[in-house]
Amino acid sequence: MRKLVMSAAVAGAFAVSTAFAQTPAPAAPAAPASPLSFNVGVTSNYVFRGISQTHGKPAIQGGIDYAHASGLYIGAWASSITWVKDWVGSGSVEVDVYGGYKNTFGGGDWNYDFGYITYNYPGKGAAIAQTLANPNTQELYGALGYKFLTAKYSHATSSHFIGWFGGAGLNEKTRGSGYLELNANYDAGDGWTLIGHVGRQKVKRSVATGGFTDANYTDWKIGVSKDIGFGTITAAYSDTNTSGSCPPVGVINNAYCWGNSGVVPGVSGPTAGFKDVSKGAFALTFLKTF
Repeated sequence: MRKLVMSAAVAGAFAVSTAFAQTPAPAAPAAPASPLSFNVGVTSNYVFRGISQTHGKPAIQGGIDYAHASGLYIGAWASSITWVKDWVGSGSVEVDVYGGYKNTFGGGDWNYDFGYITYNYPGKGAAIAQTLANPNTQELYGALGYKFLTAKYSHATSSHFIGWFGGAGLNEKTRGSGYLELNANYDAGDGWTLIGHVGRQKVKRSVATGGFTDANYTDWKIGVSKDIGFGTITAAYSDTNTSGSCPPVGVINNAYCWGNSGVVPGVSGPTAGFKDVSKGAFALTFLKTF
């Protein structure tokens, strides 16, 4: 995150005598960067690990971070979402809280980052057996980077991962689900950054059942971002290798075919408005940090 740097004014003094001029006082040292940073943004489609969290619609987002000089950090981030209420739950917000430690070594070319994150969905409603588990999820994560490349692994420690039940009977926990990813953020100069990503989501104990595919998949993303001074604009395209059909083409047998109409929260799922939220999607995002 870019920090807001406050600069001190340059003090100057002039002699009252017309014969001699006093040398201007030296500039005061700049105040250190604040450990606090904030970010606000808007995106045309909130995509998390290749899956749209907003049924392909826009989202408003924002967060706050505190980074200590030692490498310790904590933060919180929130976004509007629809996926929980699109199924049988309720609520329209995701709130993430995280903390960890990161640093560099090897002359700065290498870096590492490890920590803990919680994904929370206020107003989610009660879990529904064999349909929607508690979506609140906690993960341990660790990352190792070299220059513009970073490999990261996230491991779910909560009883269920993002609302998924496991097992043929849809009655088993999905603790231990993992996500392995490789990210590239190449500085192309003049404020441009080239973005590349590939990841593999494994939902523990998820199996094809009831005519539906399992929840495991691979996703990828390519994109570009540009620092325009008062913010950063990112354009990216993402897709997954999930299979199965989704109306209006074929019957529903794709685990990521989610509807958004006819839902009775806590009672029954959608009856219309189905969309394959794992399908290839383009997202345009504006982010301002200060």
